[in-house]
Amino acid sequence: MTLTSSWQSPSNIALVKYWGKHGIQLPRNPSLSFTLSACRTEMKLEVTLHAATPGVTVFYDGQPKPAFEPKIKSFFQRLDDRLPWLKTASVFIDSINTFPHGAGIASSASALSAMALCLADIDNQISQQPLETGIWLQDVSRMSRLGSGSASRSVFPVASVWGKSKSVAGSSDEYAIPWQQEIAPVFHDYQDTILIVSASEKSVSSTMGHDMMNDLPYAPARYKQADQHLSSLVEIMKTGEDPGSFISICESEALQLHALMMSGPNPFMLMAPNTLAIIQNVWRFRKETNIPVCFTLDAGPNVHLLYPKSYHADIHAWVNSELISFCAEGTYISDQAGAGPSRI
Repeated sequence: MTLTSSWQSPSNIALVKYWGKHGIQLPRNPSLSFTLSACRTEMKLEVTLHAATPGVTVFYDGQPKPAFEPKIKSFFQRLDDRLPWLKTASVFIDSINTFPHGAGIASSASALSAMALCLADIDNQISQQPLETGIWLQDVSRMSRLGSGSASRSVFPVASVWGKSKSVAGSSDEYAIPWQQEIAPVFHDYQDTILIVSASEKSVSSTMGHDMMNDLPYAPARYKQADQHLSSLVEIMKTGEDPGSFISICESEALQLHALMMSGPNPFMLMAPNTLAIIQNVWRFRKETNIPVCFTLDAGPNVHLLYPKSYHADIHAWVNSELISFCAEGTYISDQAGAGPSRI
């Protein structure tokens, strides 16, 4: 018997960064993110149960991608207890991203959450159980985390929190929780203009970056400050009335992430010269115009510009007149906080 499932799931951009893990994809500190809209993975799974030759075949944009298979097989092994039928199944996966893969826009978050959604959907088809949206998505978030920690946050619309924190009721290291209802309306369609400084695959994986934290003397202080930042940010985002503090925390989190990568015994740098040029332009533009735009970075050179939707025209005029020259082939992505995953 062959079953199919197709889902799209978005990437997300962390405001408070998860950096450092333990156990099986458990976070050293809590994180808070916007769920994006335009940056997403579209995925189709075909599962043949009790196959003569169990295994995984992976395609990306219609082309074979055997290099992806080891990570997916490892993910499946972590799901043995939850999805025992996977052990004897043949799984065919085909997906495509609407944004550059591996360039530091959390492609693993969108891909692994899309995969978890498809697997959970097929599991429901096997058991013939109806979906119970809240509980089901919590289970999907937990499954997503086993493939990519940040993927746990992509299954909820607009915003989510992942990681145990005393300031967030119901928070957990095992799965993310939805946070849309806890934030002011201004954040429900917050804009994210992503400046593509480089579309090339980054030279150092996020897994290597997380592992580096194990031996970093600054790590304990970083985890403490991340928790403090999250506690402050959840209060700031409830009212939406303190854009200065929102900006300060978001930019500090971005710079700390990259400073940590440059501080270990084997340091590496994922920012590029044009990344720094854009940051300096953001600071100058904000001072000159009083428009509450800030930057954040993921584990790569590309720059996310975050700002309220009411300033969309002003920001895009500025991007096209002054910042586009710092982008690879003049490329940027217009995105915003979005509605989360959906069935295709």
